Amino acid sequence: MTEAVNLMHKVGQGITPQQFMERMQVREMVNSGIPNTVERFYDKYHGFRTLDSARRSLFASSGERLGIRCLILCTDWCPDVMWNVPVLFRIMEQSGIPVEALIMEEHLDTMDLFLTDGGRAQPVAIFVDWGGNVLGRWGARPAYIQQVMDDFKASLPDRQSPSYQEQLNQVYRDIGALYLEGDRYQDVILQELDVLFRRFVQTL
Repeated sequence: MTEAVNLMHKVGQGITPQQFMERMQVREMVNSGIPNTVERFYDKYHGFRTLDSARRSLFASSGERLGIRCLILCTDWCPDVMWNVPVLFRIMEQSGIPVEALIMEEHLDTMDLFLTDGGRAQPVAIFVDWGGNVLGRWGARPAYIQQVMDDFKASLPDRQSPSYQEQLNQVYRDIGALYLEGDRYQDVILQELDVLFRRFVQTL
């Protein structure tokens, strides 16, 4: 995204976090270390800790001053969604920032404005102001986890090679292992959102 984007026409077109959770299908994602996607999602959602007062104040106050809304492009078949979206939902809820999920397949026009390395990686959290102007984005993964995929792509793997799929599966296993380390990835999400929201405030 290299120029100003307005998504006012998308505000209110998504579904609530509760609706997203109610509609999820149970899936097994072996390479990502997720035996049951629904259980993993709810585990991360209910297990998310309370924001510290300073960070909650930053998110809430900037959200109020700019009229921030969060639109999350996602689906229920992506492992990164299972790890990251419950955390994003909780952060927005605790900060009083309205949040809705835009199912990727239903909003490909928007998805294609927020590609990662040219691909439709998800989730992508898009932050818009009171007028629908895009302030910034987060996603699809914490930077240190995304680096694993970036390094793989930078190695210029041969997609026609018989071993390509196994190489890709190993990348997903490596990414899954980083998520399984515990709360580190959540701490990084918070740090990255902290930087993003401070940048929003500077635009005032």
